[in-house]
Amino acid sequence: MAGHSKYKNIMYRKGAQDKKRSAAFSKLSREITVAAKMGTPDPDMNPRLRAAVNAAKAQSMPKDNIQRAIDKAARGDAENYEEIRYEGFGPGGVSLIIEALTDNRNRTATNVRTAVSKNGGNLGASGSVSHGFDRMGLISYPASAGDAEKVFEAALDAGAEDVESSDEGHEIWTSNESLHEVVKAITPVLGEPEGAKLAWRPQTMVDVGEDDAGLLFKLIDTLDDDDDVQQVWGNYEVSDAVMEKLG
Repeated sequence: MAGHSKYKNIMYRKGAQDKKRSAAFSKLSREITVAAKMGTPDPDMNPRLRAAVNAAKAQSMPKDNIQRAIDKAARGDAENYEEIRYEGFGPGGVSLIIEALTDNRNRTATNVRTAVSKNGGNLGASGSVSHGFDRMGLISYPASAGDAEKVFEAALDAGAEDVESSDEGHEIWTSNESLHEVVKAITPVLGEPEGAKLAWRPQTMVDVGEDDAGLLFKLIDTLDDDDDVQQVWGNYEVSDAVMEKLG
């Protein structure tokens, strides 16, 4: 999951995902396999695969699991996964973009629609909310990569467009076209990133109150539990006071 509501809220979601390591590894394996199948199985020559492998390593996915996913694609016996994007609205009028990798479009569509409708939301047509987001590159680093000034200067020199830093880590935003060039330029300075991928950055945020926030996080949890759903993006803003009440 990656809603965009300051890092504390992202970490709230991450805490829930940490309890589902097996499911997380399954999704990471799927992304690695798809990336390797779409290009060369060599991470050094395949930017998407390299990003997927780095994300897997950041989640402490065993090396054997990573290599197994790559080999599966290289042998040509991997499942044929289709990339699908769903758009809609969650509790409190929050805009949601749901990205999936699936080998069964009907199953995934049914599961996503059910999860959204049962948790205070509704799906819309393609393009119904994505116009309110910018398609950008997102590079993630832990706080240990350096202080905000160091990361900002490194990102600026590498050609990034924006940086958001907090006590938990750093998010570096780039144009979608320059994502991998920025990663290549910034890695010698900050090291390998925890993640580097195309993302949806909201243009405006929606402030969500306690009641809607609880239901929204329940919806996102339900979507996260679906093996086909890879990422959920949202334009919600939840205050620290509300986050503390939610625990």
